[in-house]
Amino acid sequence: MKGITLIIGLALLGLLAVVVMAIIGIYNKLVTLRNRFKNAWAQIDVQLKRRYDLIPNLVETAKGYLKHERGTLEAVIAARNAASQANSRVTADPTNPEAMKQLIAAEGTLTGTLGRLFALAEAYPDLKANTTMNQLMEELTSTENKVAFARQAYNDSVMMYNTQREVFPSNIIAGMFNFGPAELFKVEKAEEREAPKVQF
Repeated sequence: MKGITLIIGLALLGLLAVVVMAIIGIYNKLVTLRNRFKNAWAQIDVQLKRRYDLIPNLVETAKGYLKHERGTLEAVIAARNAASQANSRVTADPTNPEAMKQLIAAEGTLTGTLGRLFALAEAYPDLKANTTMNQLMEELTSTENKVAFARQAYNDSVMMYNTQREVFPSNIIAGMFNFGPAELFKVEKAEEREAPKVQF
């Protein structure tokens, strides 16, 4: 009788150990995936900051040529500042879905105002011929491409994380330890899906 009780006790202890190890494994996987999407966000952050740094130089170069277009230049700078602030909020907490939605909206506004600036610049032949302006446009195009690649990597990481936190039994562990869903960095409006046209 004592032997059977001992065997049952050891079996239950072994089962408990397996369950605890499974919980630890799932928790660690969720942490790893969350850190991956945070790292992927950091790559987007680097490119967005580069973009935000290029825009004032672009506006300064255009300012001398576009004296009568002050409203457009001010709109670009205001949109850049709003996007930069929204980006800072996401960088502080990439798991905050509301901050991500605000960034997506701010980036859409910035893309639209940059598009207006580039369309306006087409009407000024001297500006189109300016070497500094052309170099800035080329850098901006390169940065836009890097943002697109970084956004894809980020969205892939978010998808892997969200999938892992939604499948059974990970969803139980995710709920117990407050692993909230991550927000994709997606383009809301169809016209925002394309990078600003910077061709002269």
